Amino acid sequence: MATMVNGQKRVGLAADRRHSFYGRDIVSVKQFSREDLTYIFGVANEMRSIVRRVGTTDLLKGYVLANLFYEPSTRTSSSFIAAMVRLGGSVIPIHGVQYSSVSKGESLPDTIRTLESYADVIVLRHPEVGASEVAARYASKPVISAGDGVGEHPTQGLLDLYTIYSELGTIDGLHVAMVGDLKNGRTVHSLARLLRLYDTTLTMVSPDILRLPEENKQELIAAGRTVHETDSVDDVIESADVLYVTRVQKERFADLREYEAVKDCYEITPALMARAKERMALMHPLPRVGEIHYDVDDDPRAAYFRQMENGMYIRMALLAAVLGKA
Repeated sequence: MATMVNGQKRVGLAADRRHSFYGRDIVSVKQFSREDLTYIFGVANEMRSIVRRVGTTDLLKGYVLANLFYEPSTRTSSSFIAAMVRLGGSVIPIHGVQYSSVSKGESLPDTIRTLESYADVIVLRHPEVGASEVAARYASKPVISAGDGVGEHPTQGLLDLYTIYSELGTIDGLHVAMVGDLKNGRTVHSLARLLRLYDTTLTMVSPDILRLPEENKQELIAAGRTVHETDSVDDVIESADVLYVTRVQKERFADLREYEAVKDCYEITPALMARAKERMALMHPLPRVGEIHYDVDDDPRAAYFRQMENGMYIRMALLAAVLGKA
């Protein structure tokens, strides 16, 4: 239900779905219904049309985004900045927090309260699971999660789902295979939670030590989805409509010997793709570290750079929506 924070009406995660996105925090894909997704994809289509026709719009002229990143980022940070600039707004970019007041011991709530004095919306990436929810609790302005630890990456999940729809024209009825580090991959966790809203079959391809967390698996099963598990990409290459590949995340391993043992488990090559469906989508949230060979890039089914472009349109749509301009 709606709550009052600092005298402003806010719409929380349990809001009636009839409410607009205006003022909403975007901290988990669990907050979305299929109707929400249809709406935001429609807005993203409009944003794509605007960019391709005229490049920019003044829809958010006068608005300011605070882009607060406690972890390194290239694509997510850049696409949020590009999204705000293309909408006519301005950006306060904050990276390398070791050089900020955080290094002096400032807490996350105090940092958020400070930034909302200057900005109309805050984008936050943080290494701790749940940090975005904490930030949203203390903020009176909308907070959008750009990823929190090994938890979720909701805007990546949205752009991934939007890419599947854009590439294949549907989501219902598809076989989606997720490959690689499913334990630590927050992009996998968010996309899987969105796919439970659709009539999909999922196969999780990973070494035993990198399997999808049981919590995520049970969420899919409880939603009526069929979930298979295997350690071989050969089991899915001929039947998958979507092959969603992720890198093995070295930074998430406490024991580097375990990383070395699994880092090269899966490689997508032209020879492998020759066995895949003629119409399918090969996706990757990037960066890649050898999982997909560069020789595959020219394959028309390789969607990962279109996927990155779609991220800007989704983030444009979200920024406009939470600021009441969509």
